[in-house]
Formats: sequence, C-alpha cells, structure tokens
Amino acid sequence: MNRRISRKTWLWCFLLVLVTTLILASVYAQGSSKKASSYSPVVITEDFSSIMSRMKAEKPAVMKRHMDLLTERYDLSNRPAKGVTMSRGKPIQEGVRVKLPRGMSWERLAAMSPDDIRDKDLFPSGFYPLPHPNHPEGGMLFPKFHIEEIKKQEGRDLTRFDLDFDLPDHVLPEFPAPIYLTTRPDLGDVSKGKLVTIDNYYELFNGILNPKQIEGLRLLLTPFPQQQFNQTEDRRSERPSRGVTCFDCHANGHTNAATHLVGDIRPQEFRHRLDTPSLRGVNIQRLFGSQRAMKSVEDFTEFEQRAAYFDGDPVIATKKGVNILERGSQVHFMAEFMALLDFPPAPKLDVYGKLDPKKATPSEMRGQEIFFGKGKCGVCHPAPYYTDNLMHNLKVERFYKPKMINGRYASADGPIKTFPLRGIKDSPPYLHDGRLLTLEDTVEFFNLILELKLTEQEKKDLVAFMRAL
Repeated sequence: MNRRISRKTWLWCFLLVLVTTLILASVYAQGSSKKASSYSPVVITEDFSSIMSRMKAEKPAVMKRHMDLLTERYDLSNRPAKGVTMSRGKPIQEGVRVKLPRGMSWERLAAMSPDDIRDKDLFPSGFYPLPHPNHPEGGMLFPKFHIEEIKKQEGRDLTRFDLDFDLPDHVLPEFPAPIYLTTRPDLGDVSKGKLVTIDNYYELFNGILNPKQIEGLRLLLTPFPQQQFNQTEDRRSERPSRGVTCFDCHANGHTNAATHLVGDIRPQEFRHRLDTPSLRGVNIQRLFGSQRAMKSVEDFTEFEQRAAYFDGDPVIATKKGVNILERGSQVHFMAEFMALLDFPPAPKLDVYGKLDPKKATPSEMRGQEIFFGKGKCGVCHPAPYYTDNLMHNLKVERFYKPKMINGRYASADGPIKTFPLRGIKDSPPYLHDGRLLTLEDTVEFFNLILELKLTEQEKKDLVAFMRAL
C-alpha cells in the first residue's frame, strides 16, 4: 500500500513540476518577446562559427522559397530581342515576363477597374513589390560575375555564405559597362572593356582626369567596412572582410543590379528592396537617397559612408568600422568624378532630346508620339533627360489587398523618384525594386496602373522609342 502511494505521489509531483515549468516558460517568453526597435543588435551572443553553420544549413530552404516565388511570378527564360543590344553589345531581353493569373489576358485586365482587380485578387504577382532573397535578413548581395571579377583582380571576396544573388545574368545590365565622360565625349568608352578597380584605375584615367577627380575615383574604388562585409562576428562573409566599395554596386559608374534594402524605413518588412540605380547623368539629378531626402550627390556620398552602408544605423557603423569622409576634399572629389559620368550615346536624338525624323524608324516615331501624348510618360519624364527630378506616388496599392510576401509586407510604396530614362535599355531590371524585368513589363505595368488603355501596337511602339533613348 505504501509503495502505491509513493508512486502516485511521485507522479503528481512530476506533473506539478512539468506544469509549473511550462507556465514559467510561457511567462518568460511573453516577457522576453522581441520588442520593436529601430536599432540592430550590437552585442551578439552567438559565436561566429555557430552563426555561419546555422545560416549555411538554412540557405537551401531560403533560396528555394525565393526562387519558387520568382518562377511563380516570371518567365525567366533567355529570349533576346533580334538586332537590339546594350551599348557594348549584350542582347536585350524582350517580351512581357510577368505571368498573368490563369485565364486572364492583358487586354481584359486593363479593361477592369482597380477595385475589381483588388476584390477579385487578379493583380499579377510580378507587379507586387519584389522581396530581397531573404527579406528578414537583407543586406548587400552581388551578382556572381561581379564577385568573380573582384576576386580575380583584388583577391577580395564578396561571397555571402548565407545567400546567392537571385536574378539570372541575362536579365541584368551588361558587365562590365562602358564609361562615358561628359568632359571627353571624343574618347567614347574610356573603360576599354575593363571593370575599373583599385588595381587598374590609375593606368586607365591618368592623363584624362584632373588630380581631384583621380583621387575621387580612388575613394570610390576603396573598400570600407559595411554591414555584411567587415571584421565582426555578425558579418556574412566567411573571412573577415575589408568591406565593399561604392563601385561594387555602381560598377563602372553604372550598375550591375546588386541589391540590398533601403536603410531609412522601419520595421524590416516595410523596407524596400533596392535595385541599384545607374550613376550616369548624376550631374542633372537633384534628389538622392531612397526617400530622396538629400539634395546633392555630396550629401548622398557622405551619408552612404556614415550610415547607409550600415542599414541607416550609426550605432552599428561605429561597431563595424565607420569611414568618416572629409567633406571639403574627399566628398567633393568623389562627387566631382561622379558628375562626369555621362549617358551612353543616343545617335537618333537631336539637340532637344527628341527623335530626329531622318534617323528614326516609323515605329520609334509613333512611340515618341505616344510617350508624350496618350501614354502620359512625358508628364514625369520630359526631354532631354527624361526626368522631372521630382517624386510621384503611383498608389499601386489601389489594385491589391496588403499581404506578406516572403517577409516583405506588400502595402503602399509611397512616393518614388522619377529616374532618368536616357540610356534606359542599358539598365534592366526596372522600377525602384527591380520587379519589372523588361521594358515590355514596364509598359504593361504603367498601362495598368495609369489606366491608359494602350493597344498592342502602341505598346510595341512605346518600347521601340525607349530603346532609342
């Protein structure tokens, strides 16, 4: 009898301890639940080898989830346009790549009201904001061709152990891109087909630039610590890294489509993926930064080094190695070089930035008429540089109900900058987050969003005109 009581007592004690433990664990979890914060964690309690092992193990599932999303959204096949290339000869991809909902056509969709499209959930998935390959993590991410060239020239490794770049090479800008200078248009492409780096900039530009500009270029090519590439245990490179350069994203003063998340939005799920814009024609632009809060390229250059490299967090910048530039010389020298970067030649344009009827095709001329007329493109993109240097809110959220997409909360984008369209064929993908892979996708997007009701021929003519800019 005593033995039976002993067992019952033991059982009840065990259950009591178990319940108490679960209650305490629940209370602790509630009390220690992650509170919203504007700041990144400074003190990392997990050692680096553990972080890297964990994230390497998670990488296949993370990349599969993201690539499944891209495949669901887009036709990613390699379909170059006949006889149309970028400035150095890379074929331009043609055709609408955004997939439509089953049973829908672009004509039927464009005939519907925004309310109908939203209520029937018919907004094409490729028109939603594009997430970072791992949106909760974010960070700078470089195409493989750039990683390989930098490793070959400098021995510096921009590989992330947790993520790979997502978009295929054939939908990205040509690499390396040509460099045209406003001061020496007679020279054509001064890069001579090379990726300009800290190893070769002097031999390429000595005798072409003045001493200030050469020093500015050197600084644009000098690696400095950045959020994912630095010496600390919360980096995302296997070895401690010297960092990244301005021209790791703006390769040859253009773009290689490197991506990361804008630094000036919180919380994380609202941060925009950023498609790196070209620096060509930066001298005619007046708004800078993802929210266009900076009014000069000097402001932007200084801000990038002080905080943008570190997701807009100067606390983390101090930890990882912030590089404070001297405004009166270093910032000025960097800005002076960037102001020399010219748009690629457009032989069919006249001095007003419009088509010369003697050089343009009938389709291009019709496209120009649509651009400045029915298409309303010229309202925000006036000649000669095809930007109004303003911001506009497209209110795309009229067409869909907010939802979470792989860690990115798709809601209102707010105002976005009017980017110059000169040389636009050299700068895929399109829109501020790179969600549109081709110019045809871009035309379909604006045809729907602005409710233009363009015909198929008008769309083709509009694409032909933009290729000539």
